Amino acid sequence: MDVHVAIGERGDRADRIYRQLREAVLDGRLRNGERLPATRELAADLQLSRSTVATAYERLVAEGYLVARVGAGTFVAAGRVPPKSRRPPAARRGVLPAPAWRGIDDPLWTEPRPTAYDFSVGTPDPALFPLEAWRALVAAELRGRTLRTANYDDPAGVQRLREAIARHIGLARSVRASPEDVLVTSGAQQAFDLIARVTLRPGDTVAVEDPGYPPVRQLLEATGARVVPVPVDDQGLRVDLLPPARLVYVTPSHQFPLGGILPIERRTALLEWAARHDAVILEDDYDSEYRFGARPLDPLQRLDEEGRVVYVGTFSKTMLPTLRIGFLVAPPSLLPALRHAKRLTDWHNDVVGQRALARFIDSGAFARHVRKATRSYAERRDLVLRTAAELLGPALRAVPSSAGLHVALLAADQPSFDDLGAAESAAAAGVAVQPVSKFAVHPGAAGVLLGFGGVAGPDIPDGIRVLAQSVARRRAGA
Repeated sequence: MDVHVAIGERGDRADRIYRQLREAVLDGRLRNGERLPATRELAADLQLSRSTVATAYERLVAEGYLVARVGAGTFVAAGRVPPKSRRPPAARRGVLPAPAWRGIDDPLWTEPRPTAYDFSVGTPDPALFPLEAWRALVAAELRGRTLRTANYDDPAGVQRLREAIARHIGLARSVRASPEDVLVTSGAQQAFDLIARVTLRPGDTVAVEDPGYPPVRQLLEATGARVVPVPVDDQGLRVDLLPPARLVYVTPSHQFPLGGILPIERRTALLEWAARHDAVILEDDYDSEYRFGARPLDPLQRLDEEGRVVYVGTFSKTMLPTLRIGFLVAPPSLLPALRHAKRLTDWHNDVVGQRALARFIDSGAFARHVRKATRSYAERRDLVLRTAAELLGPALRAVPSSAGLHVALLAADQPSFDDLGAAESAAAAGVAVQPVSKFAVHPGAAGVLLGFGGVAGPDIPDGIRVLAQSVARRRAGA
């Protein structure tokens, strides 16, 4: 192990080595049982005499911080010195972040706790992921030429993957895109960040759905934009309530979190609104590969004739969130700036993963995986709806939805229903659900979200039964 010691120009250098190694042991940087460099090796690194280093080691051994083993080396004394916290002194206030970054919370993340039934939203079932096929594709790329060059790649993404994405979304979602229109990102969230960077200036007004997806709202606020929440109903965004704005964020195919589908009349009105206000429409198509009804309406990007829609997709729901692969499709007027923004942010995504995904799509394995997963999720969704209607209705009614990995159950007596308390009570009983009000800026909708990607089908009835008991106790207590 390499150990850095600041010895200075003057003074007792053996004492300085002693004190710094002692501090490293106490704060846990040197862990119990860890081997230190030999005295000859550390002396050479520090350009000191070996006797100076040996003096420091001998003192640490004498005081019980280290133990010397003949023929083996010098080690941190196992189990003798408990690590202490490395918190800075309380008097140090430290430099503060910009105001927009202070006090941000993450409503999609909760403190881990034992969970028997995980109904969290946005979580695909890892058991459905074709791990062996994916491992073989990644291994093939590692054996090939991918790692035999030391060049940086195109910030827009590997050409073969962009071609595969353009074909896939053209067939599956009727998106009009050539490979040159596609930019590969680290998940959808980076796509949102890039779009905000190149389209917004501090003080610009942006509109978001309410309730909606908090990470996008928080991101837009962090850019210095003025964020205006706009109500949604069972059919998605209330386009008639949109203010003049530079950008609007919308989930038209499966409104997050309520699940409504934006009808063609509102889609047309939204495009007309954007033309009047010279606005950008950020269309998030986050999980519409999973369809449980008729063919969906054409995306806004397909209907756009003026180059105002930026379409964002992700493989986090169809593959795994850990892969961090998303994409955006932008009009030619924005692509050069987006490509430079990607280059300045992280240059490009992992090339091995991109090439493996391109092979996965081109081979037809991705389409087969989505079809298989859709059948499994459709069964779970039907079971969720039936069981929820039986055990939770009419107190909580399901919002009609035909896509995605979750359903929203709204309270009949909202907004008096305490969905935060109900979710907390359910969590204590081993059921993870998310309250609708946690995704809203203005008080209004109340209920719970039931994701069915992270819970096995046979466990769904029991999980909802425990949830129903928790809801009933909460309502009785109120």
